[in-house]
Amino acid sequence: MSTAQPLDVQPTPLALLLLGREADPRSERGVECPGDLPAPSDPGLVARARAAKEKLGERVFVLGHHYQRDEVIEFADVTGDSFKLAREAAARPGAEYIVFCGVHFMAESADILTADSQQVVLPDLAAGCSMADMAAAEQVAECWDVLTEAGIAETTVPVSYMNSSADIKAFTGRHGGTICTSSNARRALEWAFQEGEKVLFLPDQHLGRNTAVRELGLSREDCVVYNPHKPGGGLMAGQLRDARMILWRGHCSVHGRFSLDSVREVRERIPGVTVLVHPECRYDVVAAADQVGSTEYIIKALEAAPAGSKWAIGTELNLVRRLADRFAAEDKEIVFLDRTVCFCSTMNRIDLPHLVWALESLVDGKVVNRIEVDAETARYAEIALERMLALP
Repeated sequence: MSTAQPLDVQPTPLALLLLGREADPRSERGVECPGDLPAPSDPGLVARARAAKEKLGERVFVLGHHYQRDEVIEFADVTGDSFKLAREAAARPGAEYIVFCGVHFMAESADILTADSQQVVLPDLAAGCSMADMAAAEQVAECWDVLTEAGIAETTVPVSYMNSSADIKAFTGRHGGTICTSSNARRALEWAFQEGEKVLFLPDQHLGRNTAVRELGLSREDCVVYNPHKPGGGLMAGQLRDARMILWRGHCSVHGRFSLDSVREVRERIPGVTVLVHPECRYDVVAAADQVGSTEYIIKALEAAPAGSKWAIGTELNLVRRLADRFAAEDKEIVFLDRTVCFCSTMNRIDLPHLVWALESLVDGKVVNRIEVDAETARYAEIALERMLALP
Protein backbone atom coordinates (compact mmCIF):
# COMPACT_ATOMS: atom_id res chain seq x y z
CA MET A 1 0.00 0.00 0.00
CA SER A 2 1.57 3.27 -1.08
CA THR A 3 1.67 6.33 1.12
CA ALA A 4 0.33 9.49 -0.48
CA GLN A 5 2.99 12.14 -0.86
CA PRO A 6 2.17 15.78 -0.17
CA LEU A 7 1.67 17.76 -3.34
CA ASP A 8 4.22 20.45 -4.06
CA VAL A 9 1.70 23.10 -5.06
CA GLN A 10 2.83 26.71 -5.14
CA PRO A 11 0.26 29.51 -5.18
CA THR A 12 0.24 31.52 -8.38
CA PRO A 13 1.15 35.24 -8.34
CA LEU A 14 -2.51 36.06 -9.06
CA ALA A 15 -3.69 33.97 -6.12
CA LEU A 16 -1.25 35.73 -3.80
CA LEU A 17 -2.37 39.08 -5.17
CA LEU A 18 -6.03 38.35 -4.52
CA LEU A 19 -5.17 37.20 -1.00
CA GLY A 20 -3.36 40.48 -0.33
CA ARG A 21 0.00 38.75 0.12
CA GLU A 22 1.73 40.07 -2.95
CA ALA A 23 1.98 43.31 -4.89
CA ASP A 24 1.65 44.21 -8.55
CA PRO A 25 2.97 47.74 -9.07
CA ARG A 26 1.30 47.91 -12.51
CA SER A 27 -2.13 47.06 -11.16
CA GLU A 28 -4.69 49.01 -9.18
CA ARG A 29 -4.84 46.20 -6.65
CA GLY A 30 -3.06 47.12 -3.46
CA VAL A 31 -1.35 45.24 -0.67
CA GLU A 32 -1.34 45.19 3.11
CA CYS A 33 -0.27 48.46 4.66
CA PRO A 34 2.79 48.37 6.88
CA GLY A 35 2.63 49.69 10.43
CA ASP A 36 0.06 49.46 13.20
CA LEU A 37 -3.36 50.95 12.71
CA PRO A 38 -5.48 52.31 15.56
CA ALA A 39 -8.31 49.99 16.52
CA PRO A 40 -11.54 50.77 14.61
CA SER A 41 -13.38 50.95 17.95
CA ASP A 42 -10.96 53.49 19.44
CA PRO A 43 -13.24 56.26 20.80
CA GLY A 44 -10.41 58.79 20.54
CA LEU A 45 -9.93 58.47 16.78
CA VAL A 46 -11.73 61.71 15.93
CA ALA A 47 -9.71 63.66 18.49
CA ARG A 48 -6.49 62.07 17.23
CA ALA A 49 -7.30 62.97 13.63
CA ARG A 50 -8.03 66.57 14.60
CA ALA A 51 -4.86 66.82 16.64
CA ALA A 52 -2.64 65.42 13.90
CA LYS A 53 -4.20 67.63 11.23
CA GLU A 54 -3.79 70.67 13.46
CA LYS A 55 -0.10 69.89 14.07
CA LEU A 56 0.54 69.52 10.36
CA GLY A 57 -1.30 72.73 9.54
CA GLU A 58 -0.87 73.96 5.97
CA ARG A 59 1.77 71.31 5.33
CA VAL A 60 -1.02 68.80 4.66
CA PHE A 61 -3.99 68.98 2.30
CA VAL A 62 -6.66 66.28 2.64
CA LEU A 63 -8.82 65.38 -0.34
CA GLY A 64 -12.06 63.41 0.05
CA HIS A 65 -13.93 61.77 -2.80
CA HIS A 66 -17.73 61.98 -2.72
CA TYR A 67 -17.97 58.22 -2.18
CA GLN A 68 -15.98 58.25 1.05
CA ARG A 69 -17.44 57.49 4.45
CA ASP A 70 -18.78 60.43 6.48
CA GLU A 71 -16.13 59.84 9.15
CA VAL A 72 -13.45 60.51 6.52
CA ILE A 73 -15.21 63.35 4.69
CA GLU A 74 -15.30 65.23 8.01
CA PHE A 75 -11.53 65.79 7.73
CA ALA A 76 -11.36 66.62 4.03
CA ASP A 77 -10.30 70.12 3.07
CA VAL A 78 -12.02 69.65 -0.29
CA THR A 79 -14.57 67.11 -1.53
CA GLY A 80 -15.29 66.30 -5.14
CA ASP A 81 -15.00 63.81 -7.98
CA SER A 82 -11.68 62.32 -9.03
CA PHE A 83 -10.50 64.96 -11.46
CA LYS A 84 -11.70 67.92 -9.42
CA LEU A 85 -9.66 66.61 -6.50
CA ALA A 86 -6.54 66.07 -8.61
CA ARG A 87 -6.80 69.67 -9.86
CA GLU A 88 -7.35 70.93 -6.33
CA ALA A 89 -4.16 69.15 -5.27
CA ALA A 90 -2.23 70.80 -8.11
CA ALA A 91 -3.61 74.18 -7.01
CA ARG A 92 -2.02 73.81 -3.55
CA PRO A 93 1.73 73.98 -4.29
CA GLY A 94 2.44 75.02 -0.70
CA ALA A 95 1.23 71.73 0.75
CA GLU A 96 4.06 69.26 1.34
CA TYR A 97 1.68 66.34 1.72
CA ILE A 98 -1.46 65.51 -0.26
CA VAL A 99 -3.49 62.89 1.60
CA PHE A 100 -5.88 61.47 -0.98
CA CYS A 101 -8.93 59.78 0.50
CA GLY A 102 -10.04 58.03 -2.64
CA VAL A 103 -8.61 55.16 -4.64
CA HIS A 104 -5.30 54.37 -6.28
CA PHE A 105 -5.82 55.83 -9.76
CA MET A 106 -6.96 59.13 -8.22
CA ALA A 107 -3.81 59.39 -6.14
CA GLU A 108 -1.75 58.64 -9.25
CA SER A 109 -3.41 61.51 -11.11
CA ALA A 110 -2.70 63.82 -8.19
CA ASP A 111 0.97 62.78 -8.24
CA ILE A 112 1.15 63.44 -11.99
CA LEU A 113 -0.38 66.91 -11.68
CA THR A 114 1.43 68.10 -8.54
CA ALA A 115 4.99 69.38 -8.13
CA ASP A 116 7.89 66.98 -7.56
CA SER A 117 8.35 68.48 -4.09
CA GLN A 118 4.88 67.36 -3.03
CA GLN A 119 4.21 63.86 -1.75
CA VAL A 120 0.89 62.08 -2.33
CA VAL A 121 -0.28 59.64 0.33
CA LEU A 122 -3.03 57.01 -0.02
CA PRO A 123 -4.09 55.95 3.50
CA ASP A 124 -4.73 52.34 2.41
CA LEU A 125 -2.87 50.88 -0.56
CA ALA A 126 -5.62 48.29 -0.98
CA ALA A 127 -8.04 51.04 -2.03
CA GLY A 128 -8.04 50.23 -5.71
CA CYS A 129 -10.69 50.31 -8.43
CA SER A 130 -12.21 47.20 -9.98
CA MET A 131 -12.94 49.07 -13.21
CA ALA A 132 -9.36 50.30 -13.55
CA ASP A 133 -8.20 46.74 -12.86
CA MET A 134 -10.10 45.56 -15.93
CA ALA A 135 -7.61 47.20 -18.31
CA ALA A 136 -3.99 46.19 -17.71
CA ALA A 137 -1.20 47.81 -19.72
CA GLU A 138 -0.21 44.54 -21.39
CA GLN A 139 -3.80 43.84 -22.45
CA VAL A 140 -4.21 47.29 -23.98
CA ALA A 141 -0.91 46.97 -25.84
CA GLU A 142 -2.12 43.65 -27.26
CA CYS A 143 -5.40 45.29 -28.27
CA TRP A 144 -3.48 47.96 -30.18
CA ASP A 145 -1.59 45.20 -32.00
CA VAL A 146 -4.95 43.68 -32.99
CA LEU A 147 -6.13 47.06 -34.31
CA THR A 148 -2.85 47.43 -36.19
CA GLU A 149 -3.26 44.02 -37.83
CA ALA A 150 -6.81 44.98 -38.82
CA GLY A 151 -5.40 48.10 -40.49
CA ILE A 152 -7.29 50.60 -38.34
CA ALA A 153 -4.85 51.69 -35.64
CA GLU A 154 -3.78 54.78 -37.57
CA THR A 155 -7.36 56.04 -37.75
CA THR A 156 -8.30 55.09 -34.17
CA VAL A 157 -8.06 57.60 -31.32
CA PRO A 158 -7.94 56.26 -27.75
CA VAL A 159 -10.16 57.99 -25.20
CA SER A 160 -9.61 56.79 -21.65
CA TYR A 161 -11.87 57.45 -18.70
CA MET A 162 -10.33 59.14 -15.70
CA ASN A 163 -11.01 55.88 -13.85
CA SER A 164 -7.92 54.21 -15.29
CA SER A 165 -4.36 53.54 -14.17
CA ALA A 166 -1.43 55.83 -14.94
CA ASP A 167 -0.19 53.21 -17.40
CA ILE A 168 -3.42 53.43 -19.41
CA LYS A 169 -3.35 57.22 -19.32
CA ALA A 170 0.24 57.08 -20.60
CA PHE A 171 -0.78 54.70 -23.41
CA THR A 172 -3.48 57.20 -24.34
CA GLY A 173 -1.00 60.05 -24.40
CA ARG A 174 1.48 58.11 -26.54
CA HIS A 175 -1.17 57.35 -29.16
CA GLY A 176 -2.62 60.81 -29.56
CA GLY A 177 -5.66 60.37 -27.35
CA THR A 178 -7.27 62.17 -24.44
CA ILE A 179 -8.67 61.48 -21.00
CA CYS A 180 -12.30 62.20 -20.16
CA THR A 181 -14.53 62.39 -17.13
CA SER A 182 -18.18 61.44 -16.92
CA SER A 183 -19.07 65.13 -17.27
CA ASN A 184 -17.02 65.87 -20.41
CA ALA A 185 -17.16 62.51 -22.22
CA ARG A 186 -19.23 64.01 -25.03
CA ARG A 187 -16.71 66.77 -25.70
CA ALA A 188 -13.89 64.23 -25.61
CA LEU A 189 -15.60 61.97 -28.15
CA GLU A 190 -16.47 64.88 -30.44
CA TRP A 191 -12.81 65.90 -30.41
CA ALA A 192 -11.66 62.32 -31.03
CA PHE A 193 -13.93 61.90 -34.06
CA GLN A 194 -12.46 65.08 -35.51
CA GLU A 195 -9.00 63.57 -35.08
CA GLY A 196 -9.80 60.08 -36.42
CA GLU A 197 -12.46 57.76 -37.75
CA LYS A 198 -12.81 55.46 -34.74
CA VAL A 199 -12.47 55.59 -30.95
CA LEU A 200 -11.03 52.98 -28.61
CA PHE A 201 -12.82 53.76 -25.35
CA LEU A 202 -11.21 52.53 -22.11
CA PRO A 203 -12.07 51.00 -19.69
CA ASP A 204 -15.82 51.54 -19.07
CA GLN A 205 -17.99 50.21 -21.88
CA HIS A 206 -21.17 51.72 -20.42
CA LEU A 207 -19.98 55.34 -20.28
CA GLY A 208 -18.62 54.97 -23.82
CA ARG A 209 -21.82 53.44 -25.22
CA ASN A 210 -24.17 55.79 -23.38
CA THR A 211 -22.28 58.86 -24.57
CA ALA A 212 -21.86 57.70 -28.19
CA VAL A 213 -25.45 56.55 -28.67
CA ARG A 214 -27.45 58.92 -26.49
CA GLU A 215 -25.43 62.11 -26.98
CA LEU A 216 -23.65 61.75 -30.33
CA GLY A 217 -26.42 59.92 -32.18
CA LEU A 218 -24.47 56.81 -33.11
CA SER A 219 -26.32 53.52 -33.24
CA ARG A 220 -25.69 50.61 -30.91
CA GLU A 221 -24.54 48.69 -33.99
CA ASP A 222 -21.74 51.26 -34.38
CA CYS A 223 -20.32 49.93 -31.10
CA VAL A 224 -18.44 46.68 -30.56
CA VAL A 225 -17.04 45.35 -27.29
CA TYR A 226 -13.41 44.25 -27.15
CA ASN A 227 -12.95 41.42 -24.62
CA PRO A 228 -9.29 41.26 -23.52
CA HIS A 229 -9.76 37.68 -22.31
CA LYS A 230 -10.53 36.36 -25.79
CA PRO A 231 -8.18 36.02 -28.79
CA GLY A 232 -8.45 39.12 -30.93
CA GLY A 233 -10.80 40.59 -28.37
CA GLY A 234 -13.46 38.13 -29.49
CA LEU A 235 -13.96 40.18 -32.69
CA MET A 236 -13.33 39.59 -36.38
CA ALA A 237 -11.23 42.10 -38.30
CA GLY A 238 -14.31 43.05 -40.32
CA GLN A 239 -16.24 43.89 -37.16
CA LEU A 240 -13.43 46.18 -36.02
CA ARG A 241 -13.26 47.87 -39.39
CA ASP A 242 -17.03 48.45 -39.48
CA ALA A 243 -17.25 49.84 -35.93
CA ARG A 244 -17.07 53.49 -34.93
CA MET A 245 -16.72 52.83 -31.20
CA ILE A 246 -14.50 50.01 -29.91
CA LEU A 247 -15.53 49.65 -26.27
CA TRP A 248 -13.31 47.93 -23.74
CA ARG A 249 -15.09 45.22 -21.78
CA GLY A 250 -14.98 46.97 -18.41
CA HIS A 251 -17.55 48.32 -15.98
CA CYS A 252 -18.07 49.81 -12.53
CA SER A 253 -18.95 47.16 -9.96
CA VAL A 254 -21.24 49.65 -8.16
CA HIS A 255 -23.13 51.21 -11.07
CA GLY A 256 -23.28 47.93 -12.96
CA ARG A 257 -25.53 46.48 -10.25
CA PHE A 258 -28.47 48.73 -11.07
CA SER A 259 -31.04 47.06 -13.29
CA LEU A 260 -34.15 47.92 -15.26
CA ASP A 261 -36.11 46.13 -12.54
CA SER A 262 -34.67 48.60 -10.03
CA VAL A 263 -36.11 51.49 -12.02
CA ARG A 264 -39.52 49.82 -12.41
CA GLU A 265 -39.72 48.89 -8.74
CA VAL A 266 -38.92 52.37 -7.44
CA ARG A 267 -41.49 53.96 -9.78
CA GLU A 268 -44.17 51.63 -8.42
CA ARG A 269 -43.09 52.21 -4.82
CA ILE A 270 -42.75 56.01 -5.02
CA PRO A 271 -45.27 57.63 -7.41
CA GLY A 272 -43.93 60.78 -9.03
CA VAL A 273 -40.29 59.92 -8.32
CA THR A 274 -37.55 61.28 -10.60
CA VAL A 275 -34.92 58.67 -11.43
CA LEU A 276 -31.42 60.14 -11.77
CA VAL A 277 -28.52 57.83 -12.60
CA HIS A 278 -24.81 57.99 -13.30
CA PRO A 279 -23.70 57.34 -16.93
CA GLU A 280 -21.63 54.36 -15.76
CA CYS A 281 -24.94 52.49 -15.45
CA ARG A 282 -25.97 50.02 -18.12
CA TYR A 283 -27.63 51.31 -21.29
CA ASP A 284 -31.12 50.00 -20.48
CA VAL A 285 -31.00 51.61 -17.02
CA VAL A 286 -29.87 54.95 -18.45
CA ALA A 287 -32.56 54.78 -21.14
CA ALA A 288 -35.25 54.19 -18.52
CA ALA A 289 -34.08 57.00 -16.21
CA ASP A 290 -35.42 60.55 -16.22
CA GLN A 291 -32.02 62.20 -15.92
CA VAL A 292 -28.43 61.07 -16.38
CA GLY A 293 -25.32 62.82 -15.12
CA SER A 294 -21.98 62.77 -13.37
CA THR A 295 -21.54 62.91 -9.62
CA GLU A 296 -21.26 66.69 -9.72
CA TYR A 297 -24.37 66.85 -11.93
CA ILE A 298 -26.32 64.75 -9.44
CA ILE A 299 -25.37 67.04 -6.56
CA LYS A 300 -26.29 70.20 -8.49
CA ALA A 301 -29.59 68.70 -9.65
CA LEU A 302 -30.62 67.97 -6.08
CA GLU A 303 -29.51 71.40 -4.93
CA ALA A 304 -31.79 72.97 -7.55
CA ALA A 305 -34.71 70.57 -6.96
CA PRO A 306 -37.92 72.04 -5.52
CA ALA A 307 -39.05 71.25 -2.01
CA GLY A 308 -41.27 68.22 -1.83
CA SER A 309 -39.71 66.53 -4.86
CA LYS A 310 -38.87 62.82 -4.81
CA TRP A 311 -35.68 61.34 -6.21
CA ALA A 312 -34.22 57.87 -6.72
CA ILE A 313 -30.47 58.09 -7.28
CA GLY A 314 -28.40 55.46 -9.05
CA THR A 315 -24.89 55.96 -7.71
CA GLU A 316 -22.74 55.01 -4.72
CA LEU A 317 -24.61 54.68 -1.42
CA ASN A 318 -22.37 56.85 0.78
CA LEU A 319 -23.09 59.86 -1.45
CA VAL A 320 -26.82 59.11 -1.74
CA ARG A 321 -27.22 58.77 2.01
CA ARG A 322 -25.26 62.01 2.60
CA LEU A 323 -27.44 63.88 0.11
CA ALA A 324 -30.61 62.47 1.69
CA ASP A 325 -29.53 63.77 5.09
CA ARG A 326 -28.46 67.12 3.67
CA PHE A 327 -31.75 67.85 1.91
CA ALA A 328 -34.17 66.28 4.39
CA ALA A 329 -34.80 69.67 5.99
CA GLU A 330 -35.92 70.98 2.57
CA ASP A 331 -38.53 68.21 2.35
CA LYS A 332 -36.75 66.49 -0.55
CA GLU A 333 -37.16 62.72 -0.48
CA ILE A 334 -33.98 61.07 -1.76
CA VAL A 335 -33.66 57.29 -1.92
CA PHE A 336 -31.16 54.79 -3.25
CA LEU A 337 -32.30 53.38 -6.59
CA ASP A 338 -31.94 49.76 -5.55
CA ARG A 339 -33.06 48.05 -2.35
CA THR A 340 -29.71 46.25 -2.19
CA VAL A 341 -27.01 48.13 -0.27
CA CYS A 342 -24.24 49.02 -2.69
CA PHE A 343 -21.13 50.69 -1.28
CA CYS A 344 -17.94 50.98 -3.30
CA SER A 345 -16.01 48.31 -1.39
CA THR A 346 -12.55 49.51 -2.41
CA MET A 347 -13.33 53.17 -1.72
CA ASN A 348 -14.55 52.14 1.72
CA ARG A 349 -11.14 50.74 2.58
CA ILE A 350 -10.19 54.30 3.44
CA ASP A 351 -11.54 54.51 6.97
CA LEU A 352 -10.77 56.62 10.02
CA PRO A 353 -8.11 54.25 11.44
CA HIS A 354 -6.14 54.39 8.17
CA LEU A 355 -6.50 58.16 7.95
CA VAL A 356 -5.35 58.66 11.55
CA TRP A 357 -2.39 56.35 10.98
CA ALA A 358 -1.35 58.25 7.83
CA LEU A 359 -1.67 61.67 9.51
CA GLU A 360 0.11 60.66 12.71
CA SER A 361 2.90 59.10 10.68
CA LEU A 362 3.39 62.43 8.87
CA VAL A 363 3.50 64.20 12.23
CA ASP A 364 6.28 61.79 13.21
CA GLY A 365 8.18 62.58 10.01
CA LYS A 366 7.32 59.28 8.25
CA VAL A 367 5.68 59.33 4.83
CA VAL A 368 3.64 56.13 4.51
CA ASN A 369 1.96 54.72 1.42
CA ARG A 370 3.41 57.32 -0.91
CA ILE A 371 2.07 57.10 -4.46
CA GLU A 372 4.74 57.80 -7.08
CA VAL A 373 4.34 57.53 -10.84
CA ASP A 374 7.61 57.03 -12.72
CA ALA A 375 8.76 59.97 -14.82
CA GLU A 376 8.25 58.35 -18.24
CA THR A 377 4.72 57.19 -17.44
CA ALA A 378 3.87 60.53 -15.85
CA ARG A 379 5.11 62.46 -18.90
CA TYR A 380 2.79 60.73 -21.36
CA ALA A 381 -0.11 60.52 -18.92
CA GLU A 382 0.13 64.26 -18.38
CA ILE A 383 -0.01 64.81 -22.15
CA ALA A 384 -3.36 63.01 -22.24
CA LEU A 385 -4.62 64.91 -19.20
CA GLU A 386 -3.56 68.24 -20.71
CA ARG A 387 -5.42 67.38 -23.92
CA MET A 388 -8.54 66.98 -21.81
CA LEU A 389 -7.98 70.33 -20.14
CA ALA A 390 -7.65 71.94 -23.56
CA LEU A 391 -11.02 70.62 -24.77
CA PRO A 392 -13.43 73.46 -25.64
